[in-house]
Amino acid sequence: MRAFKRLLSNVGIVAVAATVGFAGVFGLSGDEPFAGQAFSTLAGECNIKGNISIGSGERIYHVPGQRYYAETKIRPEYGERWFCSEAEARQAGWRRSRV
Repeated sequence: MRAFKRLLSNVGIVAVAATVGFAGVFGLSGDEPFAGQAFSTLAGECNIKGNISIGSGERIYHVPGQRYYAETKIRPEYGERWFCSEAEARQAGWRRSRV
C-alpha cells in the first residue's frame, strides 16, 4: 500500500510539473487545472468525462449513465480531461452532453 501511495504522489508531482512549466511535454497548454486531477482520477473520485468533439472542437462533458458515456475515451494529449463535478466542468467552459 505504501508503494501505491508513493506512485500516486509521484503522479501528482508530474501533473504539477505539467502545469507549472513542462506542459508541452504532455500536450497541454498549461492553463488546465490539472495538478489535483491526476491523483483524483487515479483514485476513482472523478468520473465525468470531458471530451472534445472532433468535428466542431466543442468541449462536451459526459456523466455516468448518459448514452455515450461508456464509449467516450479521454485523451489528455488532445486536451480532454476528467472532472470531479458538473460545476467544475461548466466553470472550465464545457457543456453537458445533450444525449
